[in-house]
Amino acid sequence: MSEHKGIWVIAETDSNNKIIGVTLELINAAKELSSQLGGEEVGTLLMTGNENIEDSIRTISEAGSDKIYLIKDASLGQYSTELYTDAVSQAIEQKKPSIILVGATTTGRDFAPRVAARLRTGLTADCTSLNINEQGLFAATRPTFGGNLMATILCKVTRPQMATIRPKVLPKPEMNSTNNAEVEQINVNLDISRIKTKLLECTGVCQNNVQKIEEADIIIAGGRGMKSAEGFKILEDLARSLGGAVGASRACVDAGWRSHSDQVGQTGKTVCPKVYIACGISGAIQHLAGMSSSDIIIAINKDSEAPIFGVATYGIVGDVFEIVPAITEAIKAEQLTTVCSF
Repeated sequence: MSEHKGIWVIAETDSNNKIIGVTLELINAAKELSSQLGGEEVGTLLMTGNENIEDSIRTISEAGSDKIYLIKDASLGQYSTELYTDAVSQAIEQKKPSIILVGATTTGRDFAPRVAARLRTGLTADCTSLNINEQGLFAATRPTFGGNLMATILCKVTRPQMATIRPKVLPKPEMNSTNNAEVEQINVNLDISRIKTKLLECTGVCQNNVQKIEEADIIIAGGRGMKSAEGFKILEDLARSLGGAVGASRACVDAGWRSHSDQVGQTGKTVCPKVYIACGISGAIQHLAGMSSSDIIIAINKDSEAPIFGVATYGIVGDVFEIVPAITEAIKAEQLTTVCSF
């Protein structure tokens, strides 16, 4: 295992080919792990089918990566489970990093376990913290038993040591424009005949939020107390007035009121906004696991004994269908007053 050296982050881009937030969070985490290991190289693997990659390279470099390993292939223009698995596996086999960090996004959760199986190594999924233990092993910690316990998992025998990490649970780095990461291109063999599914069209259906909840600074989330999909309209109005996004508990998603992309909690997304407004959410431990690290939590619920008040910064006992519209109107009135004063 001594031949395996270095810490890799698998970069991910959005639909506009911009590096997403969790990639930056992982580069920052990799730098911390590197310092604990005596300064091992922090590398970022960037896979792309696009020619214009200067912005991505600059962002990764400014985040603090020592080296950027680049795979350019036209077939990687759109995500493919098979091709990403092939590309990542071949790159790891060539360069032999010791630790691999992947964002626990829809994409990361799809290809990371396949890569681990291909390389016959272990993978710790949905981690919330990372460390190096006294023996120099990568120690990945994740919630277990419904969030009641935290398990720290080691991969003692095989390499690389792999983990997927939830977005928004780790801090982003301070960007440094003077950092100049070395770029090295990696050649891989990709067979497009292996692709089993093909994206024909992206219609934007179910895209209720202007921004993704995992990227939002303000989230207004609804629970079973919203009573129906129609009930979420008052949360959407509040979100628009605040420039935020709308989230939901698992019960609402299971009921078909909201898309799974809006779900906050252990089986949904982990978020860490500046303000989280929980409306009609009781506060089951599975939901708290996905939002309890928010800077400010405001709970609105008719039940004064609801567990959500136990983690709330501020609590309002009352009917969400009366309170939320009143807050929205007050915000709009304040905005109008501000505009008229100029």
